[in-house]
Amino acid sequence: MARIKGALMTRKRRNKVLKLAKGYYGSKSKLFKTAKQAVMKSGNYAYIGRKQKKRDFRRLWIARISAGCKANGMNYSTFMNGLKKAGITLNRKMLSEIAIADPAAFTALTEQAKAALK
Repeated sequence: MARIKGALMTRKRRNKVLKLAKGYYGSKSKLFKTAKQAVMKSGNYAYIGRKQKKRDFRRLWIARISAGCKANGMNYSTFMNGLKKAGITLNRKMLSEIAIADPAAFTALTEQAKAALK
């Protein structure tokens, strides 16, 4: 049986890694070994970043809701507790959008939360 050399697949594999490393600084985009390391590391950063993005947005939404609550004489935790007791099931993303776009509606929500706590 004839010996099959892996030149085609090796080149294909290396080109795939080098394509992913396009735009990297210096030899990281030119040399296979350093490019492979950089691509592996960037993949790890991307994986971690997808998790961090969720945390960061939640933190942003909570900060916006908290600012809206303070403008209406409440703090965040009592507001969320009041909403829960009032049976209002709005997520933090929507609450933050309401706090920014429609302050009057957010004030109405804080009033409902206050009423539910009494």
